[in-house]
Amino acid sequence: MRRSRLAKIVATVGPATAAPDRIRALYLSGADTFRLNFSHGSRDDHAKVYAAIRDLEREFSTPIGVLQDLQGPKIRIGSLQGGKLALHAGETVRFVIERRAGGKQSIPLPHPEIFAAAHPGQDLLIDDGRVRLSVERPGDDEIVARVVAGGVISDHKGVNLPGASLDISPLTKKDRADLAFGLELGVDWVALSFVQKPSDLIEARALIGEAAGLVAKIETPMALDRIDDIIQLSDALMVGRGDLGVEIPPEQVPGRQKELVRACRRTGKPVIVATQMLDSMVAAPTPTRAEASDVATAVYDGADALMLSAETASGAYPIEAVAMMDRIIRSTERHHLYRSILQASQADVEITPPHAVAAAGADLAAAIDARAIIGFTASGTTAARIARKRPPVSILALTPDARVARRMCLLWGVQSVVSDDPSNYEDMTRMAAAAARHEGYVQAGDLAVVVSGVPFGQIGATNNLRVAIC
Repeated sequence: MRRSRLAKIVATVGPATAAPDRIRALYLSGADTFRLNFSHGSRDDHAKVYAAIRDLEREFSTPIGVLQDLQGPKIRIGSLQGGKLALHAGETVRFVIERRAGGKQSIPLPHPEIFAAAHPGQDLLIDDGRVRLSVERPGDDEIVARVVAGGVISDHKGVNLPGASLDISPLTKKDRADLAFGLELGVDWVALSFVQKPSDLIEARALIGEAAGLVAKIETPMALDRIDDIIQLSDALMVGRGDLGVEIPPEQVPGRQKELVRACRRTGKPVIVATQMLDSMVAAPTPTRAEASDVATAVYDGADALMLSAETASGAYPIEAVAMMDRIIRSTERHHLYRSILQASQADVEITPPHAVAAAGADLAAAIDARAIIGFTASGTTAARIARKRPPVSILALTPDARVARRMCLLWGVQSVVSDDPSNYEDMTRMAAAAARHEGYVQAGDLAVVVSGVPFGQIGATNNLRVAIC
């Protein structure tokens, strides 16, 4: 199904949308890739959703992406006496490593890595920063802290130590089991939570191999400090603005978002902007004007994909949320300032022959008013190189691998089709023209630019450019 927009939509499936008819409605409203959030739901639930997505794929004869989002380590306080506790600004409290329920002088925090990383003056945040404390006396098995911003905390609320590097793997025992299950299902992407350093991605890659694309979720300032290495070791990025906004000052999040989108555009790797994009639509049929502007900003930045979380997983208006995001994206992309803003933030192209050929193809298509750019790609790399230029011409990617076609559902402006590899130049031109006509990109006599690698089917060899008359 051809979309009339360039940026893609990722929709999270949850209790509100797990039924096959609801998944179908999400797709028809504009979802390109579906996110399975393994922080919630059983494996059986996720298996049923996955099967429904693949049924939908067969019904519409089009690739649909599936992203498995691993839960990652969760740093939480333990149980409290009475289930909750009111903390007041100025008072002193004590955190202990023990697990039994406690009060103000024995708040359980059963995470040794927190005690190892805490230092005097360190901020300690509870419940996404709603309650803030300052560490006064850290220790091996207790932390004395002063309440800076008070509030009521309850059992098992999350804890953050902004700026602290925690000695903890991003893959818990649960994550490893969930990952094995997801790969057995056949998920196309795996999102890794709580990435702090490049070695976290190396650890995950050893388990995933090439079975799925690896998405690094950027949620910590430590990841920002090593972002170039993290991008190189990942296949895509997700800007997790919720957790990131807890770890760094909120006023820095918009600028960081732009930096991350630009860095991914420079390397030709897809970037997803996530968290609270249309949050008010969890309970209301329309978004706030500020939320609409937030979505548009990500589109102007050139993000490959925008993600809906609670809006489609548990909200009251999941189908409407996808339809609204689709409308905002289309309206933004048709605005007369869109193209100039997008080009103004264009990152420098890496000077290598494959990147130069793909960039030249995008420029040539615009110069000759071609109706489409058609890329033959074994791994998706050729399509990503073309999309990196954000050309004003439609991109059609042909690949013999259904898994690659599904992963390209995250790429800006790319529609993917499963097709055999051509055997020679004439076959390449014929197949490209036939696919473009079938998908509605061209009519007989229209011009198209064909980008490929020779020998055909060789991964990464973008080295051939041709103008075809369809």
